[in-house]
Amino acid sequence: MNQPIVDLKSCSNCPIRHRAVCAKCDTDELKQLEEIKYYRSYQAGQPLVWAGDQMDFVASVVTGIATLSQTMEDGRTQMVGLLLPSDFLGRPGRAIAPYDVTANSDLTLCCFRRKPFEAMMEKTPRIGNRLLEMTLDELDAARQWMLILGRKTAREKIASLLTIIAQREAALRQTAPKSGASFELPLTRESMADYLGLTLETVSRQVSALKRDHVIELHGKRQIMVPDFEVLMAETGDDADGGLPV
Repeated sequence: MNQPIVDLKSCSNCPIRHRAVCAKCDTDELKQLEEIKYYRSYQAGQPLVWAGDQMDFVASVVTGIATLSQTMEDGRTQMVGLLLPSDFLGRPGRAIAPYDVTANSDLTLCCFRRKPFEAMMEKTPRIGNRLLEMTLDELDAARQWMLILGRKTAREKIASLLTIIAQREAALRQTAPKSGASFELPLTRESMADYLGLTLETVSRQVSALKRDHVIELHGKRQIMVPDFEVLMAETGDDADGGLPV
């Protein structure tokens, strides 16, 4: 059964307004979007859509996190992506879902009926331009993730994932990630293992090692505090001149 929706009276009150697909819209364009939008909420573990399903909507993640996964013929499943707040679900012009999408935590989507959204894109360049920006950011993130999965050690993988989440949390607050900041880890250790291509035991061991070495502090099972963000960044193994996309 779906959870109650987030209480948002207008787009101007939206917590992802400055990062979502509507970020560049003016007041009149936001009014047009409000006419075709609706909210859906899901409980953790609830499927949003299965690969091959017809999708009659596109959406922005408002709160929570969802996972994208693909299943092979023999039943093996691989998590291939995460949808964090402000990320876009669906593809204008494509009616069939390419991946299974599942709520990893309690989740709220701001949905738009696909056909009206596509029509609005044609007459509203700001939406198309913003969606292009988001697509290019997603491409950069995918390339970075190839490096994480293909070349990094288990410790570097964990540190990289924590850094990405910390950067996204800061971006949603329109601030830069800083030392002493804390955030709630939106993934279980089982999900982290699946996403990073590690075993559950390895994830638990590396998280404990980062805690022991004072790179992170754990408060409860999910709350993470980063005493020194530069130290966490150093643990990712990335070039100091580069950076992880947020």
